[in-house]
Amino acid sequence: MEHTFTASIKAILQKHFKNSADRIFEKSQLIQYINEKTRSANKGSKARSSFANLFAIYVILEDYTAKEFNKKGDYSKYEGALFNKLFSRQREMPFGGSLQNHALNNRVNSEFQKYFPNSDFIPILRNLETKRYWINENLLKINVGKFKYNLAESILEIIDAYIKTKQDAFERFVKTCEELQLVEKSTPSKVREFIAGLLAPNVDARLFEIVSFSILKFYYHDQKIIWGFEIDKLATENLKLFKTGRTNANDGGIDFVMKPLGRFFQVTETLDFKKYFLDIDKIQKYPITFVIKSLESVETLKDKIRQNANKTYAINAIVEKYMDCIEEVINIPILTERFKDTINQGYLKNILDEIVTQSKVEFGFDDE
Repeated sequence: MEHTFTASIKAILQKHFKNSADRIFEKSQLIQYINEKTRSANKGSKARSSFANLFAIYVILEDYTAKEFNKKGDYSKYEGALFNKLFSRQREMPFGGSLQNHALNNRVNSEFQKYFPNSDFIPILRNLETKRYWINENLLKINVGKFKYNLAESILEIIDAYIKTKQDAFERFVKTCEELQLVEKSTPSKVREFIAGLLAPNVDARLFEIVSFSILKFYYHDQKIIWGFEIDKLATENLKLFKTGRTNANDGGIDFVMKPLGRFFQVTETLDFKKYFLDIDKIQKYPITFVIKSLESVETLKDKIRQNANKTYAINAIVEKYMDCIEEVINIPILTERFKDTINQGYLKNILDEIVTQSKVEFGFDDE
């Protein structure tokens, strides 16, 4: 499948391999996989970015080329790259600060096999005992006619180009937000439409989490709770929502925390019940609210999670114990209604300001 960024991929292949570029694009499963993972490049900041899997491939290839195995030497005798070094390098890369280890350990290989179920190869090889990693050279070396080409350097350049494109998109997003801050009073309708447009199933997961937090923070802002340890010493306190860290961070399944109720919120886009139950297990079956990037009704979402869980567990009592831990499901229609409520309460500017603040933190932009 070709998309806008495919032209950039082909241009880089043309630079490296001249007349063989088109054949390499057609024959290389790894190039085809990367082509699939870079679909969002020219769709702007809203589109899903797929950094994790691309960065996993990138850091192993970087180790491969640094030791010049693409030019000389027997890679089969190499002791492999250490996991800790690869993982640290991932997190040094743009947008990589909160990446977890899933892509290196399994996600790249499992997804690659979905795209190429008949392939004899997987991209990442690893030794669990020594925690050493290798790129699969069978996917790097391509024969075209009499010539054998190594794709390592060209793939690194392709991923670099994708990162640059996404950086430009996120920079434009932040600048758009800042421009809207200047006209919020005169044309609030533009701000409303812009934020409402970020509540969509195809929006980048990081942006969706940021916008969800910004809306919910001010939705709960004026709600009060009366509480205390002694009946004659009760306190009145506003509900406060806190973001626990960077998006996609390895924080035990908690994206937002509410004081003083102690409510936990997790933002997700999957309907894989295993992900929900894992989050519940991580916090010892403490009640949790799921903010789901979906237009489907709450009842439909819960039914799908329950039905999928029943197929695996087959014991209703186990499934229902987990389902009881889901305190609330907030979908896109509910978020949209809560956004309208916060506008009516006069918090449109606050929400936009919060989106700008959180985006700058997430995407590494510094104020001038």
